[in-house]
Amino acid sequence: MSFLSKIISIIALTILVSLPVSANSDIAVLDFELNDVTSNPGVAEEIERTGSLKRQLEESLSAKGGYRIVSIDPATQEAATKGFGYLWDHPDEAAALGKNSGSRFVLVGRVHKPSFLFVYLMAHLIDTRTGEVIGDFIVEVKGQQKNFTAKGIENLARQIDARFQTVRGSKT
Repeated sequence: MSFLSKIISIIALTILVSLPVSANSDIAVLDFELNDVTSNPGVAEEIERTGSLKRQLEESLSAKGGYRIVSIDPATQEAATKGFGYLWDHPDEAAALGKNSGSRFVLVGRVHKPSFLFVYLMAHLIDTRTGEVIGDFIVEVKGQQKNFTAKGIENLARQIDARFQTVRGSKT
């Protein structure tokens, strides 16, 4: 390879790496974890609702267009999860999980339930190339969670989409 070819390759690689995040982004959504600190934790209905959030968020992001949802095998996620909150607290490990699955971004979600009256839907958006959290989101859902969960997920998807727009805009 000639010197000029090497220089051209370096320039091309530099341009490729500095391209902004596009709405056409690959994103893996991990299963949400339930952090129920109420006096009656582990209610089957709440566990079931938490189990549905990943699918709902994937559908909401897909509906916005431009996001390719990357699936991560549940057994692979289970193996990477070394205990409650591990992937939440270790974005580098979550990034490796997403990257190994071919995703550019990975979203780690948590449901924090401090009361029977409200919950917080929380998420970290992690860049799989750097292992850095590039977005931290919280949505409060009040009232009958069964009725408001879909609205909360839509709000969360809107925040994630807005973050991608901000990142893209700041790099152009």
